[in-house]
Amino acid sequence: MSRLKAKKWFNQLQDIGCIVCYNEGHPGVPADIHHIHKNSRRVDHFHSIPLCFNHHREGSKNDRWVSRHPWKKEFEKRYGDEWELFEQVKKLVIRLRSSSSI
Repeated sequence: MSRLKAKKWFNQLQDIGCIVCYNEGHPGVPADIHHIHKNSRRVDHFHSIPLCFNHHREGSKNDRWVSRHPWKKEFEKRYGDEWELFEQVKKLVIRLRSSSSI
């Protein structure tokens, strides 16, 4: 993925905001970019999802939220598999692209 395409993709993810917050009824929460890993390695820039600080790297596991880092298993138990979230994000980006081109 070229730098320009990656930047565009990341901007679109940030337009959506944290996917977990979105699913909990709080769209537009500012997000970091979380790269999905396979076999302990980053797949690429495209395979990424938007997560807010709390859901990404804050490090907590409590009644309100679970951070992906370092609680991957608990995160996925609560919010869904990263690959499922990625598929949802792709659909939202497609919807975002089609609505902005009208």
